[in-house]
Amino acid sequence: MDAIFKDPVLLATVVGTSLPFLSMAVILIFTRHNPMLSSRISVTSIVVAAVCALLNLAKVAGASHPFRFETAWMSSGNFHLTFGYYLDPLSALMLTIVAVIACLVQIYSLGYMSGDPGYSRYYAFQSLFAWAMMNMVIASTLLQLFIFWELVGLASYMLIGFYYEKFSASQAGKKAFVMTRVGDVGFFLGIIILTLGFGNLGIPDLNNAPGTGTITTGFITMAALLVFCGVVGKSAQFPLITWLPDAMEGPTPVSALLHSATMVAAGVYVFSRIFPFFAASPNAMLIALAIGTVTMLLASTMAMTTYDLKQVWAYSTVSQLGMMVMSLAAGGYFAGVFHLTTHAGFKALLFLCSGIFIHEYHTNDMRVIGKQGGRKQLVPMICITVGALALSGVPPFSGFFSKEAILGALNAQANPIWLFAGLFGAFLTAYYSFRLIFHLLFPKGGIEEKHAVHEMDSHGHKEEHHGGLFWAMAVPVMILACVTVVLGFAEHSLQGYIMAGGGAVKHASTAATGGAAHGVVGHELLVILGISAGLVGIILAWFEYGRKGASRNGFLSYFPPVWKLFDARWYMDAFFRWFLDTAIYSGLTSIFTRNDRRIIDGGIDGICFFTETGGRLFSFMQSGMLQYNLLIMVLVAGLAMLFFIV
Repeated sequence: MDAIFKDPVLLATVVGTSLPFLSMAVILIFTRHNPMLSSRISVTSIVVAAVCALLNLAKVAGASHPFRFETAWMSSGNFHLTFGYYLDPLSALMLTIVAVIACLVQIYSLGYMSGDPGYSRYYAFQSLFAWAMMNMVIASTLLQLFIFWELVGLASYMLIGFYYEKFSASQAGKKAFVMTRVGDVGFFLGIIILTLGFGNLGIPDLNNAPGTGTITTGFITMAALLVFCGVVGKSAQFPLITWLPDAMEGPTPVSALLHSATMVAAGVYVFSRIFPFFAASPNAMLIALAIGTVTMLLASTMAMTTYDLKQVWAYSTVSQLGMMVMSLAAGGYFAGVFHLTTHAGFKALLFLCSGIFIHEYHTNDMRVIGKQGGRKQLVPMICITVGALALSGVPPFSGFFSKEAILGALNAQANPIWLFAGLFGAFLTAYYSFRLIFHLLFPKGGIEEKHAVHEMDSHGHKEEHHGGLFWAMAVPVMILACVTVVLGFAEHSLQGYIMAGGGAVKHASTAATGGAAHGVVGHELLVILGISAGLVGIILAWFEYGRKGASRNGFLSYFPPVWKLFDARWYMDAFFRWFLDTAIYSGLTSIFTRNDRRIIDGGIDGICFFTETGGRLFSFMQSGMLQYNLLIMVLVAGLAMLFFIV
């Protein structure tokens, strides 16, 4: 206990990562029936956690080595498992991102969730999520990380299904929970294999293991691919894509929290957390690169057909996570981490701006919001445009810098197909982003005035469009917009911070790119191509949705089968439904049911029948007459004597 107070970094870490848990416990046990007090307790705890995270970010920047605080947890023979904190530049940065985004989202929720019947429950779940996520990113071992990884999944299930009285919301929560668990099975098997084959789950030790020669490349490939299964599930990579758009059934602040910097980014974080271990297997990196590319392209096409604001940004999140995986798998360690950082800001901005529109007009349909005068909401309209420009990679917004870094990493690959895929993804991103923006700015058929009335909406929110509640939502949005504008200019400073002391990371990144000094195209041409891809997408969106007289149907409307394919999510949900009905329910489930009824139940029924029948037969031996009973006893005794004598 004394050690905690003597070390300021440890003290800040313990206080910052413990307060949200205490907040959750206090709300659920003591203040559940006092919504205002519950929100104040939760917001205060996350503000303190954000301050502690920022202090640790500064402390790590000035340190010559990572901070590692551990205590013995379990020991068996030569195997020792510890529990503690590991603060290096990557974990300190991610801790700050999680704490700051969670802080802004909880402040925003003061306005958005005002009057909701589950107000206290909402803030308790928010605190649980913040506690689990922050402890996950600073875990010192892979097993400890996995424990909090699962708690993050539990908290996200509760938040996605927050409106549990709605069937669609409860189904979305279950779908998210089950599909992410599919990936987590592989993750856990990877941990078991690492325990048996390497005997050490410490994250720094895993990163240094490939250089020691104690494990083979084949073993690394197998373990890395199993761990990557967890990345696929949590970060909604192909084929486990479809749970994330359905998770939009939760409150909009939840969408901003889970689908910007935190829950879905956890998979990318794990990839970057043990990047040197992954990079030691070229086969694992190639598979990850292919999966990230397919995910990025598929999700981009899905976003082109939906009219739901939140679903557009959800598909965009999947696509951008795919780009991060592409960058890391191509050896672009810093580019992937940098895009994770910038994406956290502008994607939270996009969701929170959408939440203001939804809160005002009570619909997710971009066409309806546009017709009802969405562009007159100046704060969210300006800020959502800033976020869309960043997402589209338009300079000087932050997304431009991080996307160019990713394209640079792809450019270093010998095969140009990865770069072309990245450029095509940048074009699609700009197109579907400004398809949404132009629907809001230039609605078809003009603007119909909407006169707000103060009443209760479908979720129990009291309609309050002005005053303190509006500014509780507007201030976090404006802060995120400012961050989106300036963060890109900190690229070189952030690169120096992230790569400081990262010898294993630098070596792995160089090895993964093959030490390529020249890419497929020159740097200047690459910048031009990257900007052009985004601008062409915006221009095409303007031609189809923005200009006067535009049909606002999109070029896909001329190809109905393609539109239907994209709108049906490439029939992935239909395939999962068919697979479950055919292979699971009609196959394995049917076999197990027959086994249960015929073998297990049949065996027990047979034993019971034999016992009952035997009892009935032996009952005839009991007649109630003493002389018959004595006769039987003598006969049995005689037979026993004959047996032993003969």
